[in-house]
Amino acid sequence: MNDYLERLERGAQIVIQDWMKIKRGDRLLIVTSDKYILESSALKKYALKRKASVDMMIMEKTGIQVGVFFDENELIFDNYTAIIGATDYSLVTTRATKRAIESGNMFLSLPLSVNNQKSMLSYDFIAMDTKKSKMMAKVIMKYIHNSSMLQITTKAGTNLKVYKRDRTPGFFNGVVKDGNGYSSASFEVYVPIEETKTEGIMVVDGSLGYIGRPKEPIKISFSQGKIQKIQQNKSGILLSKYIKKYNDPQMYVASEFGIGLNSYSKCEGNCYIEDESAYGTFHIGFGRNIALGGVHEASGHFDLVSLEPDIYADNRKIMQQGRIIIPEPEVY
Repeated sequence: MNDYLERLERGAQIVIQDWMKIKRGDRLLIVTSDKYILESSALKKYALKRKASVDMMIMEKTGIQVGVFFDENELIFDNYTAIIGATDYSLVTTRATKRAIESGNMFLSLPLSVNNQKSMLSYDFIAMDTKKSKMMAKVIMKYIHNSSMLQITTKAGTNLKVYKRDRTPGFFNGVVKDGNGYSSASFEVYVPIEETKTEGIMVVDGSLGYIGRPKEPIKISFSQGKIQKIQQNKSGILLSKYIKKYNDPQMYVASEFGIGLNSYSKCEGNCYIEDESAYGTFHIGFGRNIALGGVHEASGHFDLVSLEPDIYADNRKIMQQGRIIIPEPEVY
């Protein structure tokens, strides 16, 4: 077996053994497509080694609106105790996933979309220490939980305010137990932000999610929670065309705020899950956020990533140029 296949197999083993903790008696469903048969077969092999039963669901139709199918077929996961969404696009915000989680079953979002020829399961970030990421998340979440507003600035020009009153932060690090039954391959703290209140400017200089790395920074203006204007340079035009493909005005709504936790990740535009996981970045998610704890319905979900933020939870600075800092205690 060559080095590449060994790394892919290692990734599959980490997912089944360390993230999902599949055991004897589990009924696992792997949702995938013909494009990812190699990865799905590796996942199945390690699940079978742990004495689970495994089914594979091969999606004939894939694309940015694949989640619509799982909204329209809400009961589709009912016969399984564990589900892995191993397609191009995330299924974590769909109705079927929400039902599975609420029923006490495990769900892992494992979007395998990449912009190079390497399988995501072969990437180094898969091997990040999940205990370390959990500790990092708890530090950040402590301050976010008690705040009502987050302000984000960057040297590139971002000056953005997002609001989260009565919204609860969470985190992903692959491990479904840490996520109370569900998780994502994206290592991040997330908040399903108030959908009508985001205001200001975001300069996207890290990643355009599924599209890859922007060739130049893009200035995006927000008002009342929605994108109002996208700078029409080459990358901005590409982003505008991408959003229009959803044919859904709800995809312009900022619905999630996230902070990357994975120090093994690189934000290079090769893999959007790696990009938004990268320590030293923040991202804004757009579209559906139901499974994250929000109330916004849309036909999909995508993220835009920016580098080296200063982040304030209310008036407390919790990150400086992308690095976690511990705020000074308040003096009364």
